[in-house]
Amino acid sequence: MPIRVKLDEVMASRKVGVAELAERIEITPANLSVLKNGRAKAIRFSTLSKICEALGCSPADILVYEPDGVEE
Repeated sequence: MPIRVKLDEVMASRKVGVAELAERIEITPANLSVLKNGRAKAIRFSTLSKICEALGCSPADILVYEPDGVEE
């Protein structure tokens, strides 16, 4: 998939765990884990906004477009 989720990297750099972030943004830890591990098929803008606010980042820090066949 050309969209890569880097939420785990952003969380690690800010030393924020799944349980803590899930509580801050008011979703279940299980749903946050699905997103963090790149298994989510979609994300609501309201959830993305809450994540960015809680982590002090922008959507571009979390979601990266990588054309097929190109990896970092």
